[in-house]
Amino acid sequence: MTAGREVIVAANWKMNTRPSDAGQLALEIAHRTAVDGVSRVICPPFVCLSAVREAVAGEGVGIGAQNVHDQLAGAYTGEVSAPMLVGLAEWVIVGHSERRRDFGETDDLIARKARRVLEAGLRPILCVGEQLIDRDAGRASEVVGGQLRGSLAGISAESAVAGGLVVAYEPVWAIGTGRTARGADAGAMADSIRQTIADVGWGEAANGVPVLYGGSVTSASIGEFLAEPSLDGALVGGASLKPEEMAAIVGRAGIVARERRAVASR
Repeated sequence: MTAGREVIVAANWKMNTRPSDAGQLALEIAHRTAVDGVSRVICPPFVCLSAVREAVAGEGVGIGAQNVHDQLAGAYTGEVSAPMLVGLAEWVIVGHSERRRDFGETDDLIARKARRVLEAGLRPILCVGEQLIDRDAGRASEVVGGQLRGSLAGISAESAVAGGLVVAYEPVWAIGTGRTARGADAGAMADSIRQTIADVGWGEAANGVPVLYGGSVTSASIGEFLAEPSLDGALVGGASLKPEEMAAIVGRAGIVARERRAVASR
């Protein structure tokens, strides 16, 4: 267990909620997840960012965007740039598996987005993960390592560490398919992720990068993943729309945070 790494639970609401109901949901989640030592983040749709931010002001909850464009401004109808998010959000998800799958986002594009996020003083949650065919072929670590190397291209260890980079491991084959990943497999992948980051020139700084698990996380499964010392929290999808689920997930993360504080104080 690395005592110094931040424990994070990020809620990805995807294309759900409206400005009229997002604020109340966010506030209920905030009240039910007030746990010491856990960084809580809610990532609503773009149109709900302002409503959620206002609702949870003073509650200690971070706000995140679900995507960002790789350019600062221009003729990109329907897109949102990193500078536009300043004041609305502190975090940004980049490279989510659904963006890779449904919108053809490449590692090169994701690297440009991550650089823009860091330049704007926002914290990127960089998502990586393999397909079922990759895992069955024994190429999971190779594929995830390739995504990391491509998605971190042009980003220095200094800027990423200073900017609070977080990596989320999403085994794509375990998202909404009924199949489940095992905690030990996710923990091993987290170790592999940090090794890859170290190998691209980060050295010991890689050990401080938080790695979240993001494969259809629920209150029933979170314990298995947070029992792995190499995992530092979760990127929660569908369950993040249910306050009782988020309360249980963050509660379990709080146990991890207390254990890490105890280790650090010895």
